Parts: sequence; C-alpha cells; structure tokens
Amino acid sequence: MLKDLSVGDRARVVGFTEKSAYRRKLLSMGLTPGVEISVTRVAPMGDPIEIRVRGFALSLRKNEAEALSVERV
Repeated sequence: MLKDLSVGDRARVVGFTEKSAYRRKLLSMGLTPGVEISVTRVAPMGDPIEIRVRGFALSLRKNEAEALSVERV
C-alpha cells in the first residue's frame, strides 16, 4: 500500500484495490499500472503524502492512496 511507504521509497503501480469513480481520477492524473512513483514528502501527521510521478508532484490523502495497489522497486 502507498501509505506504508516512507520518504525516498520507490514503487510501481500494480493496479487498483477498488472500482470507483476515484479510480478514474487517479488514471487521469497519470497513475496507470506499471508507472514508477517515489515518495517525496509526508506531512507531519501523516496525511497527505506527496509522490513524484511522470515528472510532477502529486499529493494524495491516505484514504485516496488506499485505492492504489503498489509494489516496492
């Protein structure tokens, strides 16, 4: 899960944990299966998480990040 990664960790998007409208939004932001991401920042209270994907920074809340299934690289 994305929320289990620490700053500096890299991962690859494997898929999605649920079929929801939010899945479509994540796909449109470039979080497609196979893309590599890296965790750049985590807020002091742990929410949101900032990731780097396809050359840009993207911040996701933990509940939004739960929709992603990732594996460490």
